[in-house]
Amino acid sequence: MSLTNTISATADQVKEKTAKAYSNPYIAGVGLGLVLLAAFLIMGRGLGASGAFTSVISTGLNTVIPEHAQSNAFFSEYISDGSVSPLKDWLVFEVIGVILGGFLSGALAGRLKRTVEKGPNISVKGRLTFAFIGGGLMGIGAKMARGCTSGQALTGGALLNVGSWAFMMMVFAGAYATAYFIRRQWL
Repeated sequence: MSLTNTISATADQVKEKTAKAYSNPYIAGVGLGLVLLAAFLIMGRGLGASGAFTSVISTGLNTVIPEHAQSNAFFSEYISDGSVSPLKDWLVFEVIGVILGGFLSGALAGRLKRTVEKGPNISVKGRLTFAFIGGGLMGIGAKMARGCTSGQALTGGALLNVGSWAFMMMVFAGAYATAYFIRRQWL
């Protein structure tokens, strides 16, 4: 095989592995705004994700320890009608759609692969540990803030809720405050 053929074959392999370009963020933002508008028009409320997880957890608790779930003010809110099913909450379907949509989008763009995104200064175990801790803190914060970032920022921000705008300012402030310590793991 000649050098020209080898270079040509390598170039073809690179083309096959190259993922499609990301969507234009401005167009994607307009699309997200239209999805939010459609949610208001069709469902009568905005977007969010933490309510779906709370609905599933409340149903699970009611199945395992119903006396606790029904006597707890927080969980009883989600199971008050007696017929408990997480599939009665449309947010559960929204989250399932987000997961399936992300998977489909990654597959169509050629980005679907089994990997852990990390910097050179951290192990896979360390990266997954930080992701788990960060996700847990975000979940706790979502309940304390009475909504996740999508519910607070998108829905609350669109409704011009002062608390939602304050929440997002604190999210950005917290991110900037911790960026110095975290970015060392990615350099």
